[in-house]
Amino acid sequence: MEVEGAGTRGDVDSLPRGGFRCRLCHVTVANKPSLDDHLRGKKHQRLENLRSVRQSQELRSVFVSGFHKGTTALELSNYFQTYGKVLNVVMDKDKGVYAIVELQDEEILQKVLSQPQHSLGGQKLRVKPREKKDFRYTPPRKQGAARREQLSPEKLAQNLCQVDDVDAQMSLVVQLFEFSETERRLRDLVVKLFQEVFSEFFPESAILPFGSSVNGFSISGCDLDLFLDLEKTKSFQASARVAGKPQAEEEASPEMESRSEDSILTDIDLVTATVPEVLELVATVLQKCVPGVHHVQVVSTARRPVVKFCHKESGLRGDISINNKLALCNTRFLQFCTEADERVRPLVYAVRYWAKQQALAGNPFGGGPLFNNYALTLLVLFFLQTRSPPVLPTVAQLKDLSDDGELTLVDGWDCTFPKDPASLKPSGNPESRCSLLAEFFHVFESCSFAGCAISLGEGRSLPLSDFLLSEAGRKFKVGPINLQDPFELSHNVAANVNEKTALLFQRCCHNAAKYCRSLQYQHKSSKGKIWGLVRLFQPGGPQAAERLVISLPWTPASQSLCSHEQLPQSRDFHQLWFQRVRAGVSFVLEHVLKCSCSEKPQGPGEEWEAAGSDQEEEQLRTKADQWSVGSKRSLDMEEGGASPPAKKPRADTSLPTTESVIWSCTVWHRVWLGRRRVRRRFCSPEPDPKQTVDPLELEAKVSEAISQQDGETRPVDPLFRFTVCARTQDGGSGEQDTHVSLSFAPVPEQGAVFQDFFHFLQGFLPQMVERYLTTKSSGLHTPEGNPSQGITFELR
Repeated sequence: MEVEGAGTRGDVDSLPRGGFRCRLCHVTVANKPSLDDHLRGKKHQRLENLRSVRQSQELRSVFVSGFHKGTTALELSNYFQTYGKVLNVVMDKDKGVYAIVELQDEEILQKVLSQPQHSLGGQKLRVKPREKKDFRYTPPRKQGAARREQLSPEKLAQNLCQVDDVDAQMSLVVQLFEFSETERRLRDLVVKLFQEVFSEFFPESAILPFGSSVNGFSISGCDLDLFLDLEKTKSFQASARVAGKPQAEEEASPEMESRSEDSILTDIDLVTATVPEVLELVATVLQKCVPGVHHVQVVSTARRPVVKFCHKESGLRGDISINNKLALCNTRFLQFCTEADERVRPLVYAVRYWAKQQALAGNPFGGGPLFNNYALTLLVLFFLQTRSPPVLPTVAQLKDLSDDGELTLVDGWDCTFPKDPASLKPSGNPESRCSLLAEFFHVFESCSFAGCAISLGEGRSLPLSDFLLSEAGRKFKVGPINLQDPFELSHNVAANVNEKTALLFQRCCHNAAKYCRSLQYQHKSSKGKIWGLVRLFQPGGPQAAERLVISLPWTPASQSLCSHEQLPQSRDFHQLWFQRVRAGVSFVLEHVLKCSCSEKPQGPGEEWEAAGSDQEEEQLRTKADQWSVGSKRSLDMEEGGASPPAKKPRADTSLPTTESVIWSCTVWHRVWLGRRRVRRRFCSPEPDPKQTVDPLELEAKVSEAISQQDGETRPVDPLFRFTVCARTQDGGSGEQDTHVSLSFAPVPEQGAVFQDFFHFLQGFLPQMVERYLTTKSSGLHTPEGNPSQGITFELR
């Protein structure tokens, strides 16, 4: 592929699912914006410059051999100085049999090469142009790199296939990936080194490790996260300043006076200093006073500002933060969970490695649209809280079990839980690790992530419409996946995950859940085939048919939609929400995409299986087959003014557990192709700010224009037909869910062309429906709240 910017062409390879890999820097990124950021970054620019210098040196250097052993670089330099200026001579240090002589320019190089014979000290020299080699960057080896090489996917598969069952495979995964005793001791020594140095400059300070190094989920070679606790240092500084005053000289101890004179704290007041100022001071101490530390960098723009570093002797990379006490509480909480039940660690390790192999996690530079390990761990803990009976208690239950002396408040958040896991009663859940992993995928394959907030505090999914009205919800960053931190309740741990990754996560969970129901997962193969976790861990995982489901979640922008309505009960809110989304889908298909469809409402007695299940897909395909028979006649009837299906009477005014409606649709033109080009015809290059263009009307014009490209009249035969079921269902905890699920099924023989149309709908339909809800549905008033009852529409 070609990438903008000089010198970058040929350095980048495209990867599946929209990713890219820079071969120059050995870096993989998830999308084009991340690639652009990398290409503009310091590392890529530095390596580009280094490559340019190396290539320039090759063009003006000669390879020299044949001289006497023991000849010095100065003797060679003096000889070639007769042809022009010599910039450098590099000798073969091991054997002393050749040298690279770098000349000032290519003109001097040509003079040297034009000489038919060279001799030095009576010895004939062999002189030829320097061999040109491809530039290769060798990244620094991190601690544990050799161990990770031993854990290649091939060798991991061999080890896993040798054990007897999946439970044993999960235990082996933990043993293979966790710290070795040597690496654990090495990290302890590095922490002690840092503690000794920082104690000299920040008296009474403490260096505390947190994160993967100590929370029970260590991965060989992971970064070292450190917290510099300066609370006692601030007190010491205040005491030292009081001791320096004349009236307090008699009370000050000699030790305190001497330490205050030697301390770096005489130049800064920790109480009034800003976080960036303190971090710059920490970076100075790291650079100048900690042996073996280099590549020190202050990152003040991060959510939690840190100082990054690399320890040369151990190969450890890490960072130091000064305002992250909540991370210490989270670390102790994860440690508590690992000690509360022995099944926690194997399950977390398996899910983390599975997610990395499916390209859902594993960004080595942090950030990006992928899951981080902490978010994946919390998903596993939440899953274990919701088992029946639960494997782990909720955070609220742990607070109730705590003593008064264990009360912990950090930054205004209640972080209280027992210190001793032995205070918990043993879990009454008998499920094996094998079955728990299968159930994990089954639970999250159909979870309404966008319509709820996952709370470990309460051990349930909170409806997003209610949660955002709470105090913590007002500052919560809503995303495709809303995962609440156990203690910092306003923090969405998965806020960086984008919609594409969220959809991929659920699709991978669906494939994994389907595979875990097979004998190939549950039992060891007697024929030597891969089985159990091995196939689950393969890149791409067990493949299954793509789920043709689009979720339309409730969004914060929709809050104003119902703010003027009098909603005495939440069930009324969900009923109104479903009616308006249903009308929005009808409007988009009728007026925007010009759809030909007939609608059949579903009553309480005609409910479907769970969204995305194999049974529902089979039901939709059956409907598609049935409605496709005689479809031309039914369309003629529609054009002739046939009455819509009769409306079913309501037994009462209460909302049923599930509401759904089915459309049978026919597509006549490829309205999803070339929309951007056609749209430019309707958009003025210099739009008038006083005139606003309705996106719905604009997209309708685009669809009409594409349809007319094939002729004024409709084709005799349609492109394809499909059915779609819109439904909302119970959220699983007795509360109504806040998303509408659209399940699609094409006529089987027309599935290929339908796939292109469906991929277009995945991005287009949710945007247009939300636009409809915020601009057109406020005036929607129909009897009994059925806005789209009996609507027919065409896709021309």
